[in-house]
Amino acid sequence: MSQRTAVRTHAFTESVIRDMTRVALRHGAINLAQGFPDFPAPRLLKDAACRAIRDDINQYAITWGTPGLRKALAAKYAERYGLDVDMDREITVTCGATEAMAATMLAVVDPGEEVIVLEPFYENYGPDAVLCEAAPVFVPLSPPGFRLDPERLRSAVTERTRAIVVNTPNNPSGRVFDRSEMSAVAEICTRHDILAITDEIYEHIVHEGEHIPLAAQPGMRERTVIVSGLSKTFSVTGWRIGTIVAPPLLTSAIRKVHDFLTVGAPAPLQAACAAGIESFGPDYYDGLARDYTRRRDILHRGLRDCGFRCRPPEGAYYVMADFSPLSALDDRAFSIFLARECGVAPVPGSSFYRRPEDGGKLVRFAFCKRTATLERAVDRLRRCLG
Repeated sequence: MSQRTAVRTHAFTESVIRDMTRVALRHGAINLAQGFPDFPAPRLLKDAACRAIRDDINQYAITWGTPGLRKALAAKYAERYGLDVDMDREITVTCGATEAMAATMLAVVDPGEEVIVLEPFYENYGPDAVLCEAAPVFVPLSPPGFRLDPERLRSAVTERTRAIVVNTPNNPSGRVFDRSEMSAVAEICTRHDILAITDEIYEHIVHEGEHIPLAAQPGMRERTVIVSGLSKTFSVTGWRIGTIVAPPLLTSAIRKVHDFLTVGAPAPLQAACAAGIESFGPDYYDGLARDYTRRRDILHRGLRDCGFRCRPPEGAYYVMADFSPLSALDDRAFSIFLARECGVAPVPGSSFYRRPEDGGKLVRFAFCKRTATLERAVDRLRRCLG
């Protein structure tokens, strides 16, 4: 009986993305599975982190984030999005956006309630809902462009719906929801008094269109929790600096959960991220998007040349590719084949769908790598699949 495990853990598996990193390491493959850069973080940021450590900023920070980082974040939201955010009552700094999403759901969702998740989805959202003893309700985006269908979303709302999770720019599809789609989500949330939990971690990596914060839509500021972080923007995924912006009442509950989950994020790294936000102007963010668009084009063109069916993503740094013209294998077997035989590891597409068969002919490639790494990966795929 001592070996019994909690029933809530039976409803989901370990991360397929992290598993494919282990597969890549085992076969010496180029890891285009997990979304971490293989290039350096900005020097200014690294110098600021080292300076903070030398200055003995090495003890616990305030649980919900250092004043410097919260002040920098509030200024950024005001300047970039026109959102008036109270640094003392509405911002929480967490150990990555992953903890931010889990802490948010645990703080605002009760057992028996429902959380709507748009599909394909980042793999954490379903387990986060299950850990709350809530039911994830999956609403497919319309292929092949992954557009949000307002009627399909509206029909998923029930009297038990507590929240809608909206991830834009989207992982894994690369979709950037446009103003009409965001307005439709806002209308549904306000009409039915539903919370929106927005995952905006890729907010600065947009290739086409624009990033539109849902909280800026009419009636949404008081019913939106913004989850984001600095991992992708500053190429420091291992620093685990996530952020939450929420109305004061929700923030109070989120901070309690966050406190007992992790106490707080690393103090010197918070100081460094504050320095980055304060120092980098529009040129940095514009350059970030341009650099990622170049990387996108290298990988997308290479995948098309190899026989994959795929569209160029509008945002984030992933390409979802249909491999059905190349193989009759399922997505898991094909991903392992690519890692073992071609030396390039993707993520099986089924990990982003409720029904595995819906992603059974898809794989996801990450292009947050040096251009030389991407060119080498494309060359390996051409030689192996050609």
